[in-house]
Amino acid sequence: MHDIAELNSRVRDEARVLERLTAEISRVVVGQKRMIERLLVALLSDGHVLLEGVPGLAKTTAVKSLAAALDLAFARIQFTPDLLPADLTGTLIYSPKDGTFTPKRGPIFTNLLLADEINRAPAKVQSALLEAMQERQVTIGDETHPLPVPFLVLATQNPIEQEGTYPLPEAQVDRFMLKVVVDYPTKEEELQILDRAGLGDLPPLERVLGPVEIARVREVVRGIYVDDKVKRYVVDLVLASRDPASYGLDLAPLIAFGASPRATIYLTRAAQAHALLRGRGFVTPDDIKAIGLDVLRHRVLLTFEAEAEEVTAEDVAGRILDSIEVP
Repeated sequence: MHDIAELNSRVRDEARVLERLTAEISRVVVGQKRMIERLLVALLSDGHVLLEGVPGLAKTTAVKSLAAALDLAFARIQFTPDLLPADLTGTLIYSPKDGTFTPKRGPIFTNLLLADEINRAPAKVQSALLEAMQERQVTIGDETHPLPVPFLVLATQNPIEQEGTYPLPEAQVDRFMLKVVVDYPTKEEELQILDRAGLGDLPPLERVLGPVEIARVREVVRGIYVDDKVKRYVVDLVLASRDPASYGLDLAPLIAFGASPRATIYLTRAAQAHALLRGRGFVTPDDIKAIGLDVLRHRVLLTFEAEAEEVTAEDVAGRILDSIEVP
């Protein structure tokens, strides 16, 4: 009992610090509370985020503000059709004087990497990100270089329907813990944006957390209790995306491939971070349902039949979350 009381006390303390962090970011970003919370979930559970939305919804501003409030190294790469893998990871530079090659590190060697409009670059550039996202390292020539800790890829993409975009490879999409769909602001928020636009430059953000504190909070998140019933609920959600018929769902004609085992791990980790943000030392099914769509929407691959019927992966993931019995 003493351990549980101590954990709950630590969780509440950390949750208060994270409230300060959210408030600091909100000084610059109007509204978009859900997007900011999902960025924090990813930070706490060491996952990458794909932000999808039309231009002008403060996606880039939110990521830059997060880096400033966390006192982390930040790099932004504008992805374009002519971008090369070396522009991202770095390359070997030849020195004629002594006939040797020395590695020149690319902008990927940072804490928060903003991959802006990631779906505007071709597949060979996307593949350069795979090793960094999964292994937290980059190979330049024969040498492997570890990336700084923490390392997060926060990518933005325009909806695939827009011109000049490439669909991301499935292997890369699966490495994003969350895919967050960013929506337009409300009428009140739009008025607030208009008021702030006349103020000129906003004051610089204050540092709320640093790398040492982030490591401490991540340790607390990993200790958040997940009951066996909740674990089984997570596994049922993922298995229902692979074999819907065994769960009484008529989705089989719509699903080409279900979610990978990575979804099971990420859904649990993200739910632990979500619980901490709510000041709880344990995960509830509500945490799973709250974060479930962001973890599953990009992991369910649809059949041609689903596309013909204009059913989206989000529709399918939503039906799974609505249908599986909550413990």
